[in-house]
Amino acid sequence: MSTVFNFTFVPWFRAVAPYIHMHRGKTFVVGVVGEAIAAGKLANIAMDLALIQSLGVKIVLVHGFRPQVDEQLKTKGHAPRFSQGLRVTDEVALDSAQEAAGQLRFEIEAAFSQGLPNTPMAGSTVRVISGNFLTARPMGIIDGVDFKSTGVVRKVDVAGITRSLDAGAMVLISPFGFSPTGEAFNLSMEEVATSVAVALQADKLIFLAEKPGITVRPLEPEGPDNPIDTEIPLAEARALMASLPAPTRPLDVGYYLRHCITACELGVERSHIIPFAVDGALLLEVYVHDGIGTMVVDEKLESLREATADDVTGILQLIEPFEKDGTLVKRSRTEIERDIGNYTIVEHDGVIFACAALYPYPETKTAEMAALTVSPQSQGQGDGEKVLRRVEQRARAMGLSSIFVLTTRTMHWFIKRGFQAVDPEWLPEARKRKYNWDRRSQVLVKKL
Repeated sequence: MSTVFNFTFVPWFRAVAPYIHMHRGKTFVVGVVGEAIAAGKLANIAMDLALIQSLGVKIVLVHGFRPQVDEQLKTKGHAPRFSQGLRVTDEVALDSAQEAAGQLRFEIEAAFSQGLPNTPMAGSTVRVISGNFLTARPMGIIDGVDFKSTGVVRKVDVAGITRSLDAGAMVLISPFGFSPTGEAFNLSMEEVATSVAVALQADKLIFLAEKPGITVRPLEPEGPDNPIDTEIPLAEARALMASLPAPTRPLDVGYYLRHCITACELGVERSHIIPFAVDGALLLEVYVHDGIGTMVVDEKLESLREATADDVTGILQLIEPFEKDGTLVKRSRTEIERDIGNYTIVEHDGVIFACAALYPYPETKTAEMAALTVSPQSQGQGDGEKVLRRVEQRARAMGLSSIFVLTTRTMHWFIKRGFQAVDPEWLPEARKRKYNWDRRSQVLVKKL
């Protein structure tokens, strides 16, 4: 048994090592919905955050408290009131919010104080610091609705939060802000987490939410035929948001997406929506290649996109050296022009740095990824992974269940990213007829 464990643990640990190095010293803002705590997930979430912090990540934790406030209102015989997805905070609701926040802060601090032997918290020391880091102002009257003590963030105490993080503490922020005159305002967790992430210029904003992410076809039910879209470029996220009705409930497609877009537009490179219902979701999203939820990514000057006829010359220049040394099969200009719609490219300042083509075989619900190429100038910077993820997204959107590659020299790169070797007989019949038995390419398959 231990030998089997060793053979699974060692490759896994080596596979996550690059992500450990990548995230060390980075700042993550994590927004946890109150529903996660109400569902009894706090202990495991605390363990995972403590583990991530122990690997060198600076963490700001923002908690929500929607169900806890509703519960307090229920005990007072007072009905909750919402408008446009936001709570109308009258005097009773403000008292209920303050009581719920105090209780939750106590529970969260207690969760990070655990240290039982034989648990992930054993030997850990997590200092949690909370305080009046937010200045707020009233939301006011919108469309005739007076939101009373519901507020919006006016200012984030960046210096105070940074000092606490630099001292090795985890910063805990409740969705409350205070005016210079001492008034308290109830804020939304989503807005607070976004504002804090932007003010800190955090490396990641992560929502641990009821929603598992954004599906490939967002307005259709989630399921095997409509999987989670693991990465959405900012431009695509904007276009999707513009096509959606205004979100008013946490399960609406745009409820968290709009905050992810705002964060990315204002300097946070990556924003994530992940499901709290999946145990270990934070670890899976941060340290596993494909993640578990949806990531919105700002690609800045670099463009990850489908190729057009104008890109043919650039693709030829990119792949030519690899064709000459035998890494790639020779492709003519005519072939590339004919198939240009199949290509995905990474372009920077008008220069193509990476590309790949996708050739579907819908009758067997698979597709070949061919001509994956990364310029020597940008190798090691993640361009190959970006193209791979986009190709996987395209395949999922076609309703395919796998992709495959044929390679003679880069087997290990693909195996590290979830591909498995199969016999060439596995290939779809149409592709098998074109297989070059003299070249003896390995066939590698990845399930989507």
